[in-house]
Amino acid sequence: MNVFDVISLLGGLAMFLYGMRLMGDSLKENSSGAFQRAMEKVTNSHLKAFILGVLVTALIQSSTATIVITAGLVGAGILTLHQSLGIIVGANVGTTVTGQIIRLLDIDSNAASWLRFFQPSTLAPIALVLGMVLIMGKLVKNSKSVGSIAIGFGILFSGLLNMTGAVDALSKSGMVERLFAGLGENPFLGYVTGAGVAFMLQSSSATVGILQAFSASGMLTFKSIYAVIVGIYLGDCVTTAIVCSIGAKAEAKRVGLVNILFNLSETVLVLIGVTVAHHLGLLDGLWDRTVNSGMIANTNTIFNLTCSLCLFPMLNVYEKQSRRIIKDDAEPEEKYKAILDGLNPSFFNTPALALRSCYQVLLTMFLAARSNLEKAGTLLEKYDEEVHKEILDEEENIDKLTDRVSRYTVELLPHLRLEQHVAILNQYYKVTTEFERLGDHAVNIAEIGGNLSNTGTSFSQTAKDELKVVEEAINQILDETEQAFRKRDVKAAREIEPLVQIVSELIVALKRNHLRRMSLGQCSMYADISFTNLLVEIRRVAAVCSNVGVATVVRVNPELADHEHLYFESLHDSRDEEFNTAYEAAHSRYFSRLAVAQHMIPEKMPGVIPAEPEPEEDL
Repeated sequence: MNVFDVISLLGGLAMFLYGMRLMGDSLKENSSGAFQRAMEKVTNSHLKAFILGVLVTALIQSSTATIVITAGLVGAGILTLHQSLGIIVGANVGTTVTGQIIRLLDIDSNAASWLRFFQPSTLAPIALVLGMVLIMGKLVKNSKSVGSIAIGFGILFSGLLNMTGAVDALSKSGMVERLFAGLGENPFLGYVTGAGVAFMLQSSSATVGILQAFSASGMLTFKSIYAVIVGIYLGDCVTTAIVCSIGAKAEAKRVGLVNILFNLSETVLVLIGVTVAHHLGLLDGLWDRTVNSGMIANTNTIFNLTCSLCLFPMLNVYEKQSRRIIKDDAEPEEKYKAILDGLNPSFFNTPALALRSCYQVLLTMFLAARSNLEKAGTLLEKYDEEVHKEILDEEENIDKLTDRVSRYTVELLPHLRLEQHVAILNQYYKVTTEFERLGDHAVNIAEIGGNLSNTGTSFSQTAKDELKVVEEAINQILDETEQAFRKRDVKAAREIEPLVQIVSELIVALKRNHLRRMSLGQCSMYADISFTNLLVEIRRVAAVCSNVGVATVVRVNPELADHEHLYFESLHDSRDEEFNTAYEAAHSRYFSRLAVAQHMIPEKMPGVIPAEPEPEEDL
């Protein structure tokens, strides 16, 4: 045994851990959307939740990741603590799959030729070559991520082979024999060793994998490793509980605590069961038997599966105990609290969930701003101080949502690796400001209503009728905007721009009609400023919706990201047939209604529809 053997062992360990991390992260990147949809469909059936926990953990190869994500969903109100119980137990069983993969080390090199393909020495280079071909060739959708999964798999087995080679040298020195012989005589020491290593590595799968690599020395016995395996459960769940508790709400912290209670019960059950079975002579043929990688994997799986079945009836007890230990958060309930709780940093490693939380907040912002716009419109007809206060209170909530989601998107960005996720985040970043501005315009319109009330002035009936036409057009724009953002509907997004053009022309017509009415004494001079300011706010509302529509189009067609101005030009220069068709239909609809609304204008007055709209303001 020399320093070079130690370096080889540590290098193999580093490769093993990195390979597992790379493979798990890439799997989470591509499976998190499906994971979320599956999570949301979990019912109060512990069995269904258990199966889900097993499958998801087997896929992403990290019980910690599964439980942390579950804690985030509980904190966000998507799942209840009761629904999460089965997932927690299933995650502990699912994590044993990694050990079953590593047991491929046991395949005999003299076995049939087709079996040799499953040896790590064969799988590792095949996976590495496949990964590089996928990354460099871009042969399939998300080939970079799929290639990263393959490369992670190859690095994992390369590291395992490196550790195994180093252990061979250690076995000749007698060090491994002396180390684990002591553990065999002192189960408590083995238990503490397993817990400590798992806590430091933050992975039960990695710790079991290291134990499997050491088994290549041929000096590990069942009596020396069973307590180590059980200790691994405690070390891993403590790490998970700490991660679940960082910045989390009480309900999310309880997920981590339930995991600790379950694993403590599991360790007690296994240690008592093995001790009793040994004293009864039931393990005589196994106790001093040399274990290999496959036996360690099977022992780990049997321990977890048996304990899960035995402790399943205790899940409701764990839930009650977690509520007794961790009290509810002592803070006042605030509007949109559940939505804001969804912006959980624990979702950063599963971007689809994090982006989904951003989407929920942004949709809430839009709906709140639109509701404020509708309320503000009523204040122009009949001012109500209580309604005005409701608008201002809701605007504070919109500002709070804006602040939180803005910070969350900035913090999320470094965790994104897929171009698809970056494109979504770019859209969300753009519309965050737009939705906040929509709320501001509602406040401004409400203040116009307040000014009309304070000065005792009002618009003429004709002006009100004309404004209703513009209001109808704005409502249609808002409908299309909501559909575009809610459903990522490009067709709805492309319907917005023709309507925005119509609103711009309607505003020009209303200004000219207003001037004529004032010249005839039909409109109050005192209402002039309010009328003009209202049209400015209406134009700005339309501009916000236009920007949201463009962001949606660019989200679906990222190639337009650097050429948004060309997109606008192609529409407004009448080079788009779809735009022209929608524009003509909207023009006919709204200007015919405007003509009806102008019933108080004398017939001798000339036409009011302008040939060209006023230029857009620089907003």
